[in-house]
Amino acid sequence: MKHGKKYNESLKLVEAGKLYDVTEAMELAVKTKTAKFDETVEIHVRLGVDSRHADQQVRGAVVLPNGTGKKVRTLVFAKGDKAEAATAAGSDFVGAEDMVEKIQKENWMDFDVVIASPDMMGLVGRLGKVLGPRGLMPNPKAGTVTPDVGKAVTEAKAGKIEYRLDKTNIIHCPIGKVSFGPEKLQQNLETLMGAIVKAKPASAKGQYIKSCVVSATMGPGIKLNPGKFGA
Repeated sequence: MKHGKKYNESLKLVEAGKLYDVTEAMELAVKTKTAKFDETVEIHVRLGVDSRHADQQVRGAVVLPNGTGKKVRTLVFAKGDKAEAATAAGSDFVGAEDMVEKIQKENWMDFDVVIASPDMMGLVGRLGKVLGPRGLMPNPKAGTVTPDVGKAVTEAKAGKIEYRLDKTNIIHCPIGKVSFGPEKLQQNLETLMGAIVKAKPASAKGQYIKSCVVSATMGPGIKLNPGKFGA
């Protein structure tokens, strides 16, 4: 794979094979940005578990202390008082059957997070084939199926992200924008990694955090020392 001149210049700043401490890695992630836009910094964590086993799934959600830097559009399925609470919390869209119909008939997808009160899940289940593949289906483990939809909206807007294991046993998550600077990015990364470590399945054997790589959207990967996360 060929890379551009800017990428290759950034790559020179990263020492091949070195496992960086978090502080130094965050500084490098900011330095190695190459695009004119405000790049997202992402983390990719390979875990020593087997996602094929139900008891080794790793999934949850955490509110990043400095947010993600992205404007989050929320859709809430709720009725009555809960719908009013969602609207008061600033949800972009609130509804029930009308929203299901809009998604089904218009293929409308102008939202980033879907939240539902428990009594709405029978209705939302009709959208499983549409929301599921996009990772948008509400889930109790992610805190997006909850009676307190107002709180869920507030957290989503504040920078709550969901982490989940993919089929290759890797978690991919954004931890903020390059413009945040190294310190805020480090706070976000450590909060996320703390949550992932706490979510370690009881059945997981051996080394839990196998590898950890961070990078800006258009920048090179920077390997972190997995031993620093205590798992």
